Amino acid sequence: MINKLMTDYRQKTDTAIDLFFPQCNKEYSAVIEAARYSLTLGGKRIRPILMLLFAKLCGGKEAEILPFAVALEMIHTYSLIHDDLPCMDNDDMRRGKPSCHIKFGEDTALLAGDTLLTESFGVALKSTADAENKLRALDVLRERAGADGMIGGQVMDLSFEKASPDAEALKRMYLMKTGALLSAAAEIGCILSGADENTINIARKYAQNTGLAFQIIDDILDVTGDEAVLGKPIGSDSENNKTTFVTLFGLEKAKEIAIELTTEALNLLKKLDGDTSDIALLTDYLLNRNY
Repeated sequence: MINKLMTDYRQKTDTAIDLFFPQCNKEYSAVIEAARYSLTLGGKRIRPILMLLFAKLCGGKEAEILPFAVALEMIHTYSLIHDDLPCMDNDDMRRGKPSCHIKFGEDTALLAGDTLLTESFGVALKSTADAENKLRALDVLRERAGADGMIGGQVMDLSFEKASPDAEALKRMYLMKTGALLSAAAEIGCILSGADENTINIARKYAQNTGLAFQIIDDILDVTGDEAVLGKPIGSDSENNKTTFVTLFGLEKAKEIAIELTTEALNLLKKLDGDTSDIALLTDYLLNRNY
C-alpha cells in the first residue's frame, strides 16, 4: 500500500517539476542543469506528498496545490545542495550520486541552490488557489524556510559542533532544521484547501512530532544504516563530533523516543475529520524506513 501511494504521488510531483521548472538552453543553462540535477536526483518527496495528502483530506484541488508542493521541494533541494558544500557538511555523495558541487563545482552548486530558492516563490505564485489563502501559504513558506525555521536550525546545528547541547536544545534545533519544512507541508496543504484554524493547528503539531521522529531516525541510520541503501556515507555525525539523540540517549532509547513521537502524531490525526489512513501509512513508513 505505502509503496503504491508514494510512487503515485512521486510521479505527480516529478511531472509537476518538469512543468514548473523546465530545462533551459540559454547561455546560463549550466546553473539550471545543476539545479535540475539535484532536484531530479531522486529522493522520497516526503514534503510534497505530505502537502498533497493534507490537501486531499481537507478537500483541496490538487492542481492548486502542486505549484506549492514543487516550490517546497525546490527549497528542500537547495538546502541539501548547500548542506553538502565543504563549508557546511562537506559530503561528496547525495542519494547515491555525486553531490552537486562534486559534479558541477562549488561555484555553480552555490548558485544552483540560490536559483532553486529564488525561483521557488515564483513557482508557488503560479497556484490558482484563493488569493488570501495563497498569500498566507507564501508567508508560512517564507517563515519555515528562513532564519526562524530551517536556516536558523542549520546555524544551530553548526554551532553544536563546537558545543555540547542538551536534549532540549537539540530538540529545538531539530524542530527548526528538519521539522520546519515538514510543518510547512502539512500547514500549507490545509491553508490552500480552506481548512479551519483547528485543523491547521493539529496539522502543525502532527508535523512537528513527525519531524522530530524523522530526524531521530536519521540519527539512528547514521549509525546502523547501510551506506549502499542510504546513498551517502554513514558515521558522519561521529566524524563531525555532532551531538545527536543517539549520543545522548543511546540507540534503544532514541528508537523509543521516535516511536513515542510517532504515536503522538498518529493520535493527533484521529482528531481530524475525514479519512487520514493515507497520512497514517506515510507516518508509519517514516518511522520504519531504512534510508
